[in-house]
Amino acid sequence: MFNYLYADVFTLFFNPTLQKEATRQLEAGYVGDVQITQGFILVFAVLMETAIAMVLLSRILNYTANRWANIIAGVFHTAFVGWSLIGDTWPNLFYAFFTIIEVACTLFIVWYAWRWPNPKPKLNRVTNMKVITPTQFEAPEDLQLTDIEKPAKTRI
Repeated sequence: MFNYLYADVFTLFFNPTLQKEATRQLEAGYVGDVQITQGFILVFAVLMETAIAMVLLSRILNYTANRWANIIAGVFHTAFVGWSLIGDTWPNLFYAFFTIIEVACTLFIVWYAWRWPNPKPKLNRVTNMKVITPTQFEAPEDLQLTDIEKPAKTRI
C-alpha cells in the first residue's frame, strides 16, 4: 500500500521537471490527461482501502472467501498499476522501480492465493467420512509386517 503512496509523492516532489507541470495540471483539475472528478477520487480511495482492508480480511475470512478476496484484490491492484502506466510520458526510473515491485507483489498474492491448499479435509458426502488421498496417508511408525505378510522365500 505504501508503495502506491511513495510513488505518487516521489513523482510530485522529487522530479523538478514534472513538478511545475504537475502542479499546473493539478490546479487545472487534471492528472495527466485524466480529469479529476468525484469518481476518479473514489477509485483512488477504493484502491487504498482495499489494501488496508485485506490485512484484516485475510485474518477473519474463511478459506474460500479469503482466497477469492485475495485473488480479486490482487488482480484489481495489478490492473490499476498497469492502467497508471498509460499516458503520454514514460515514467521516471523510480516510478518504474515502484511499478515493478507493485506488480511483482500483487501477482505473487494472486498466484499464492490461487495455490492455497484447503486446510480442512474433504468429507465424503455419502458417508461423511474424511477422504484421504494416497499422498496424505502415512503409516504409523510402529507398524510392522508379520511373518505371514512377508513374502515367502521360494526353494528350488
